[in-house]
Amino acid sequence: QVQLVESGGGLVQTGGSLRLSCAASGRTFSLYTMGWFRQAPGKEREFVAAISWSGGSTYYVDSVKGRFIISRDNAKNTLYLQMNSLKPEDTAVYYCAVKIAENYYSPDNYRYWGQGTQVTVSS
Repeated sequence: QVQLVESGGGLVQTGGSLRLSCAASGRTFSLYTMGWFRQAPGKEREFVAAISWSGGSTYYVDSVKGRFIISRDNAKNTLYLQMNSLKPEDTAVYYCAVKIAENYYSPDNYRYWGQGTQVTVSS
């Protein structure tokens, strides 16, 4: 089992940057593909990005390509999401999770969700 704790959210102006972290417990973090999702009020949870166990492959939703960067440090059991050029539509609670099935984009294929961290982008 893996426990995940997100941090790094906050309030930022349009065009600003934030770096989210997801600290994982357990010695098997390096074996898992990991993902970031977000959920805005009244909306479904949305895939943001994913990264393979080695960090060699990354995947992004089109709306964040070129602005967000997912990375990981397996020695520190930590997943990151660098968010640049933030927009008001990026406002949401951001979650990290462990991928357990093939489809990268469905939250149903992830487990061990963290509690989330709030990101608010003001216009």
